[in-house]
Amino acid sequence: MEFGSVDEILSFAIDKEKEAVEFYLSLAKEATRASLKETFERFAKEEEKHAALLSDISGNKKKMDSYEFKKITDLKISDYLVETEYEEGMPMPEILKIAMKREEKAVKLYSMLSDQSDNEDAKKVFMILVQEESKHKLALESMYDDYLADQDN
Repeated sequence: MEFGSVDEILSFAIDKEKEAVEFYLSLAKEATRASLKETFERFAKEEEKHAALLSDISGNKKKMDSYEFKKITDLKISDYLVETEYEEGMPMPEILKIAMKREEKAVKLYSMLSDQSDNEDAKKVFMILVQEESKHKLALESMYDDYLADQDN
């Protein structure tokens, strides 16, 4: 994957976030339980936030330079899961697995693109994307972990 500019990277990433929004909204539409519908809608809102952040950064070097990086814990739960496709009526843990794998793939993609880039601004944009997707991955892995812990009670 080659990009000619930081704006092309941002455009690509915004398209990916919009794709994720549509994915989660389609799952919400198909959901047979209210709790699932709410969960999918919440996931979609998170992806919309990522797209908005990227739109804010686009063409705004000051905004990009002021982005604050923080250490994001990686529970690595998704690293041990097999990718599956959504099926109607799927239990919540399986749905969370799908979402975790999507975020894991996004983190890996943006990390790879950062490593391949020679442009410092492009590297920074990719690392911002890694951070944002890592936050989402952590939230999903925590939800999954909490869900499994609740099953023991």
